[in-house]
Amino acid sequence: MAKSIGIDLGTANILINVKGEGIVINEPSVVAINTQTNEVVAVGTEAYKMVGRTPGNIKAIRPLKDGVIADFDITEKMLKYFIEKTNVKTMFSRPKIMICCPTNITSIEQKSIIEAAEQTGSKDVYLELEPKVAAVGAGMDIFKPQGNMVIDIGGGTSDIAILSMGDIAASKSIRLAGDKMNLAIQSYVKVHHNIVIGERTAEDVKKQIGTAFEPNPENTITIRGRDVQTGLPVSVTISETDVQQALNDIFYTIIDGAKTVLEQAQPELSADIIDHGIMLTGGGSLVRGIDKLFARELQVPVIIAENPLDTVALGTGILLDHIENNEQY
Repeated sequence: MAKSIGIDLGTANILINVKGEGIVINEPSVVAINTQTNEVVAVGTEAYKMVGRTPGNIKAIRPLKDGVIADFDITEKMLKYFIEKTNVKTMFSRPKIMICCPTNITSIEQKSIIEAAEQTGSKDVYLELEPKVAAVGAGMDIFKPQGNMVIDIGGGTSDIAILSMGDIAASKSIRLAGDKMNLAIQSYVKVHHNIVIGERTAEDVKKQIGTAFEPNPENTITIRGRDVQTGLPVSVTISETDVQQALNDIFYTIIDGAKTVLEQAQPELSADIIDHGIMLTGGGSLVRGIDKLFARELQVPVIIAENPLDTVALGTGILLDHIENNEQY
C-alpha cells in the first residue's frame, strides 16, 4: 500500500512527512534548469548550491514566491522529483497527500497547487492552512473550545491565526517573512556600506547574527561583496545592531498584523491568549530575541516551538491520521 504523505511546500524549503517514517525530505525549494534544453539540472540542496553561481545557460529558480506557485511547470517537476525520492508510490496504489498553504491564498492559487500535486500521480490531495497545521505540529490542542494563537514566520509569508475548535477564528497572512528579511539585509548593506551582497550571504548574516531585541554591537560578522563604485570585491564588518536596524520594519509589520488578528477575535478568545500565550513557528522565529520583542509589544507570553522549522510538516502527519480515522477536525 502507498503511504500517506504531508508536504510543507515552503517558499524557502520543502519538507515531506511520510506516515510511519517521519520527515524524510528537508531541502531548499530550488530547481536548476538548463535554459537551452529546458531540462532539470538539479533539485533541492544541489540546486541551492548553484544560486548566484551559475553560468549563462543554467538558471537556479525558486518556483514558489510569497507562499504560492509562481512557476507551475517547475513546481510540478520539483514535487514529482521529491515524491519519487520518498519511494511511497507503488504500481498498484498512489499516496494521499496533504499540502499546506497560506491563509490568504486565492481559489485559483489553491487549484494550481492541487493540480501540481495531482500531476505527480497522487490519489487524494488535501489542502490545509499553514497556521492551523503549524499549531498542531507545535503541540497545541486546537480542537477544544478555547483560543490558541500561532504566528508562523516562513520563507514567503508570515501567517497569523487564532484557532478554536479545530478551525481558524481570525487570521491574517503577510507577505513579509524570511526572504524579505534577506532582501532587507542586502538593501541595508548596499545603502550603509556601499556593497552589493548575494542572497546566500544575506541569509548567512541573518542566521549568524540576526537579532530582534537588545542587539550586542560587539557581536560582528565579516562579509564579502562587490563595491558599488569600483565594482571590485571587498570585505566589510557588520554588527548585530546593523542587522536589527535592517529587520526592524519587518518585525513591526508582523506585530501590527498580530494586533489586527487579536482585535478581530471574540473577546473570550483574546482572553484565552493571555493564559496560553502565542506560539511562534517557522524559520523566522529563530531570529534571536524575536519572542522577547513580540512579548513586549503584544503584552502576552510568547513561546517558540520546540522544532520551529518542522512544525508544519509534523502537523500534516497528525491531521492525515485524523482523515484516515474519519475523525472530525
